[in-house]
Amino acid sequence: MPDIVVFPKTTVEVKGIVDFARRYNIPIVPRGAGSGMSGGSLAVNGGIIISFEMMNNIKNVDKVNLLVEVEPGVITGQLHRYLEKSGLFYPPDPASRNFSSIGGNVAENAGGLRAVKYGVTKDYVKELEVVFPDGNIVKTGGKTVKNVAGYDLTSILIGSEGTLGIITSITLKILPLPKSSKTFLLKFKTAEEAIEIVPELLLFESTPSTIEFIDRYSLDAVEKFTGVNYSDGAGGVILLENIGNEGEIDFWSQQMKQLFNGRNVDYLESANEEEKENLWKVRRSISASLSQIRPNRFNEDVVVRRSDLTKLIEFSYKAAKKRNVLVADFGHAGDGNIHVNMMYNSRDKIETKKAWEATEEVAEFVVSLKGSISGEHGIGITKKELLKLQLSPNETEKMKALKNAFDPYGILNPGKIF
Repeated sequence: MPDIVVFPKTTVEVKGIVDFARRYNIPIVPRGAGSGMSGGSLAVNGGIIISFEMMNNIKNVDKVNLLVEVEPGVITGQLHRYLEKSGLFYPPDPASRNFSSIGGNVAENAGGLRAVKYGVTKDYVKELEVVFPDGNIVKTGGKTVKNVAGYDLTSILIGSEGTLGIITSITLKILPLPKSSKTFLLKFKTAEEAIEIVPELLLFESTPSTIEFIDRYSLDAVEKFTGVNYSDGAGGVILLENIGNEGEIDFWSQQMKQLFNGRNVDYLESANEEEKENLWKVRRSISASLSQIRPNRFNEDVVVRRSDLTKLIEFSYKAAKKRNVLVADFGHAGDGNIHVNMMYNSRDKIETKKAWEATEEVAEFVVSLKGSISGEHGIGITKKELLKLQLSPNETEKMKALKNAFDPYGILNPGKIF
C-alpha cells in the first residue's frame, strides 16, 4: 500500500509533489489506470502514488499536421473513438485499450493487435512534457516530422516504466481513418499448422493489420466461458484482419481466399461489422476465460523471430507437460510476440513453484533463440529475475548509470526493473 495517493490536475501540481518528495526523500510512483501486467505502478516501497485519473483531457487535435496532444490519464479507447468521429486514426491498440491510459501505454511502450502493420506506441510519440526528479519541467522531442537535435530523450523515456521522469503531456502522430476492413478466422488441425502459415500471410503487397494466434487450450477456455463453439475442435486458429481503403482490402481479401483454398484451410469470414465483432469475441474473451480454469497464471509476453514461433510453442508445451502444469499460448503471431501462460493456483505452493520453473525455462529458451523476455508488458517487478537472462552485466550497468543520471535521488518508482 502507498502512504498517500494524490490526484493532480496540472503539470505545476505534479512539480510541487516532486519537489516535496525530493525534499523529504519519499518514493514517488506515477500511475495511469493501473492495468499494467508487470506491477510497474505498485508502491512496493510505500511513498506517494501520483494518480493521473484527473489529468484526462484531449487538449488539441491538429488536423493539418496530423497530431493530437493529450494528458496522460486519457483512456486509449476513448482517444480512438474521439478521433474516429473526425475521420482520424490512432493505430496502437493494446488489448486493454478500453481501460488502459495513454500515459501508461507510453511508460510501457505498449504494443497491441495492430502492431504487425502499424507498429507500437513509440512509433507515434512525437513530443513529451516531463517533470524530472530535480523538479525541472522539460519538453522533449517536437512536433516536426524530423528531429535529430541531440540525444533522443523522448525515445529513452518511452518504455522506462516511470523510473526516469513523470510524463504530464503527450503529443502523438495520427493518421487518416481507414475506410474498409475484413476479418477471417482460420482453423487448423494443430497449433503448429496455424503458426506455419504466418510467414505466408506477410508476403503479400498489403500487410495485414492483425495476425493473432490462439491455441487449443485457450479455445477450450473461451468456448467453455462463452458457451459458443468458435473452432469446431481446431488445434489452433489464426485471427486475421486487414484495414485500409476499399480497393486494397477487396484485392487483399481475394488473395487470402486463394491462399486458403490452395492450402485447404477451413475459415470463417466477416461480411459485416456484427460478424466481425463476433469473430473478435474469441480473442477478447481469452483472459477472462483462462481465469475460470485457474485463478492465477504467469502471463509472459515473450518475443521471438517469426521463423522460431513453432519452436517456442512446442517448447512451452514440453516445459509445462514435464511438470504437469497447464499452459495456454496466444498472442501476436504477426510480430512474434506470444503470451505464454503457465496456469496455477496460488494456494497450491507446489503447483505455483512448478509453474514458475516452467516459466523460467521458457524464458531461457527464448533468450537462446535471440528473442526477448518482454515485448510489451515491461519488466516492473514480475520479470526482474528473468531480465538477467537477457542483459549482459555491461548492459545492466549502463542502464543503471542512465537511471542515476536522470534520478540521482533514487525517488522515482524505486524497486522496478533492477
